[in-house]
Amino acid sequence: MSPDEALARIRRYDGHLKALIRVFDPALGEGPGPAFAIKDLFDVKGVPTGGGAQVPLAESPPAHAAVVQKLLDAGWRAVGKTHTVELAYGGWGTNRAVGAPWNPWDAKVHRAPGGSSSGSAVAVAAGLVDAALGSDTGGSVRIPAAVCGVVGLKPGRGLVSLKGVHPLAPALDTVGVLARDVATAARMLAVISGPDGAAAVRKSFDAQAALGADVAGRRLAAIPLEHLGEVDAEVGRLYLAALDRLRKTGVTVQMVRPPKALDESFAPNGMLMAGEGWRIWRERIEAHGKLMDPWIVRRFEVGRDISDERLDQVHAQRAQDQTQFHAWLAGYDALLTPTCPIPGPPIDEIDETISPLSRLTRAANYLDLPGISIPCGLTRQGMPAALQILGRPRDEATVVALGAAFEAVSGWNGRRPEMSGFEGVA
Repeated sequence: MSPDEALARIRRYDGHLKALIRVFDPALGEGPGPAFAIKDLFDVKGVPTGGGAQVPLAESPPAHAAVVQKLLDAGWRAVGKTHTVELAYGGWGTNRAVGAPWNPWDAKVHRAPGGSSSGSAVAVAAGLVDAALGSDTGGSVRIPAAVCGVVGLKPGRGLVSLKGVHPLAPALDTVGVLARDVATAARMLAVISGPDGAAAVRKSFDAQAALGADVAGRRLAAIPLEHLGEVDAEVGRLYLAALDRLRKTGVTVQMVRPPKALDESFAPNGMLMAGEGWRIWRERIEAHGKLMDPWIVRRFEVGRDISDERLDQVHAQRAQDQTQFHAWLAGYDALLTPTCPIPGPPIDEIDETISPLSRLTRAANYLDLPGISIPCGLTRQGMPAALQILGRPRDEATVVALGAAFEAVSGWNGRRPEMSGFEGVA
């Protein structure tokens, strides 16, 4: 869409949705578009980087984040910055510091938008932008994509620059993209990928080749419901139906239990987030903790009690786990699960002491696998569910190819939420 079209929809719907924390009118950049939004964890020159906090992380950044600059250079137009969970540390999408956006699939009940890239997913789902930038440390692109019914693509590490993106856990952080379809997500990834002279060391992603690849004959592993822990019945039904539809593309789907259950990545991934996050943000928390979301503070304070020695042990164990899992996954082209085991619940029913939405996503960060979340249908209550496709290390091409193939048979067909209930409401 053109920047003017995007800005018109923002004015029409975002008073209620609250996907954006800041609107750029006129849009940043030159060219016809596409129109995109930026998670408020990424620097934009001269614009405060809020990070979901009352006290900005950067008052006036001297330069755009590398990925923002790449998109602007390619003719994409930035129309605003989107809400995020404070310091990107949460999967529900809640934010008691500056507010949480609405999941656009329910105009009457404020439901979880997923986090931490909450506003980016809401903006895409509501048709306010063509695509949006997000970051993913334990599922923060794929989770909100899943519960808001859009595509969320997380690359493996080393493909996309992290310059100008404020960290949560450097060992796990990745920059990803959210879009209404796989092709747009892949093309956005192609623009932002490539070497940056720092952590990004891989060549640019070839979206055209990935989108044009034939998936017939690919061998995929899928985790049976009985090995996935507690999964909402409707999500489970839609997951199994998605596997049946994916088989129509010519792939083989084998139901298997991997050598290390996905849940076993949950705790060590969380320990790395807390331990590294506390070391990065300790001074800020000590100075501004009373202005922060208290649940975010509690999560970081867990890291206070994790010693350097214990962190070193977790890093060593992670290396061993990656070696083992990568060897197992080499026998398949990808691994399939639901993205989230439950749909987005009402905000006022959320238990902040648990994190079920990230239970099946954290493994991709811990094991350094590329992943994509693709909508696979609506529950009987009208909330989205999604299929997660995890690829072999550095094989974003297969993840995108499979995602595009599934999208073509998914029956989703780019459906959007009914927006009339959000119109003109502030």
